Amino acid sequence: MDAKPNSDKSDRFEILVGLHVSDDAIYDQYRAGMTPILEEHGGYFSYDFRIREMLKGESDDPFNRVFILSFPDEPTKEQFFSNEAYKDVRAKYFEPAVKSGGVIASYSKLN
Repeated sequence: MDAKPNSDKSDRFEILVGLHVSDDAIYDQYRAGMTPILEEHGGYFSYDFRIREMLKGESDDPFNRVFILSFPDEPTKEQFFSNEAYKDVRAKYFEPAVKSGGVIASYSKLN
């Protein structure tokens, strides 16, 4: 596992995301391209799951990926998602690989 524990015990801003990935190979390319940009912003995946069955949800398509992205704070999260390099990677790989999904929850994690 590649989780990066929050060793400095500072507060974090996190988002819980659910996706219906329709092309795993292209999605893996998206992850490979976006992870260095995420890390440049002090972010990381604190949890990452592939799931088989969604028992209940508000999405039209069942999620098959669920993960938590952790950021130093909410403004840094906004900077990451508005980063031009990230947007390029997203357009090239995320859009064709993901059928649907979105943020399930966002919250401040207090340590």
